[in-house]
Order: sequence, then C-alpha cells, then structure tokens
Amino acid sequence: MITFGASSAHARRTAFRAALARSGAPLRLPGALSPLVATLIEEIGFEGVYLSGGAFSAELGMPDVGLTTINEVAERASRIAASTRLPLVVDADTGFGEALNVVRSVQMLERAGVAGLHLEDQRNPKRCGHLGGKELVEAAEMERKVRAAAAGRIDDATLLIARTDARAVEGLDAAIERAQAYVAAGADAIFPEALRNERE
Repeated sequence: MITFGASSAHARRTAFRAALARSGAPLRLPGALSPLVATLIEEIGFEGVYLSGGAFSAELGMPDVGLTTINEVAERASRIAASTRLPLVVDADTGFGEALNVVRSVQMLERAGVAGLHLEDQRNPKRCGHLGGKELVEAAEMERKVRAAAAGRIDDATLLIARTDARAVEGLDAAIERAQAYVAAGADAIFPEALRNERE
C-alpha cells in the first residue's frame, strides 16, 4: 500500500507522480462521486480516487454528452479533494471548450486540489466512451488543447492525461498515433479508451 499523507495539493501531486514512477503494479483509483465515498476509499486502502464524468452526469440525472459545466465539476472535485489525503484524478471531458477554455478549466481544477485530470479528443456533443456514435476532433486540434493545458498549468506537478477515443472510431493504429502525438504535445500520460482486450 502507498501512503499519501501530504496536506497540500502540490505535495499530493508530487507524491502521486513519484508513486506512478516507482510502482511495479497499477495504482488503483476507484470512482468517488462524493466526499463520503472518497473517505471510504481511503479507509479501505486504495491509492487514489477518481471522479468520473459519466458517473457524475448520471448522478445529476443527465446523459453523458458533455452537459456538465466546469463550475459543477470543479465544485465537486474541491469537496472530494478536501475530504481525503489521497490524490484525486478528474475527468475533464473535452476541456469545456476550446484551447483558452481548457487553460481555465485546468486552473480551476488545480485550485480545487486535484492531482491530475484527463482531456479527451471527442467532438461535442461528446458521448460516453463505451457508446457508439462518437466523433473525434482532428488530432491537431487536440494537440493544441494539450499544449494549452500543459502551458497553462499553475503547478507543473499536476498530471495531465490525454485520452483518445480513436480505438472505436479509427482503429488501434490511429489510437496509438494520436496518443504519441499528444505526448509530444505535452501530455504526461495517455488514456486509451475502450481497448478491446488485454493484448491491446
């Protein structure tokens, strides 16, 4: 078990990055929709918590098509981050707009105390990653968002994850190509959505 006793958001981010770098096994970040759930996740002994956009939308009684706002997500993230010493990773959907909006979204989530967040390359209105009918933005547009997010971070320790939904739309090779481009644009990690098997 990895222990995160850090009090400040920066210290948690730094500890989270260090844990990712040294861990021989995946870190487990169960979904936490509320501070109460985050507290239970910490008590059980997991390594972090995750705020899912799809689950958050469902809890608000809305479909997962990008209807939540950055204000709603940041407010919930702030409450969850304040309730636990664990690092919190947040689903930031498509960044809630274009590149300038992405910078603002990243900074709002940082102020909320998150350790990391992920942005996805879907076109709005976005859809849950496991549903059909998704459309992607051009890779160059997502690269602009990733560059903006990386440059706009308040704290360089904030983990920036680029999610690609290309596997279901353009195939595995395209997903790999996009992921590599997003890392080159400044992403710290990748999130390849909806892979079909362990080999992929």
